[in-house]
Amino acid sequence: MIEFRSSRIAEFDQYLDAWMPKTEGDRIPHRAVLTRDRDAEDEYMLMVVFASHDQAMENSDRPATGEFASFLAAICDERPTFRNLDVLREVEL
Repeated sequence: MIEFRSSRIAEFDQYLDAWMPKTEGDRIPHRAVLTRDRDAEDEYMLMVVFASHDQAMENSDRPATGEFASFLAAICDERPTFRNLDVLREVEL
C-alpha cells in the first residue's frame, strides 16, 4: 500500500495508462486499486496486490518498479509512505 499526497493525480492516471500496455505480459502485481480520501484533499492510497510476498519482493527489484517509484515521488507534494501488509483474512460480505 502506498499512501501519498499529490495535486497532480491526472499525471498519475496518464502514467498508469501508458504503463499498462508497456508492461503487458511482464507484470507481477495482479490487482491495483487507487482510492482518494474524502476528508483530506489530494490524499490518495494505492493498493497493489500480489499473489505472494515472494512475488512482491521480486517486483521491488525490477527496473520498472524503480521507475514507477521515482515518477510517483516526483508528482507527490510530500514523501509517499510505503506499507507492506499481509492479508490475514478476506471474506465476501
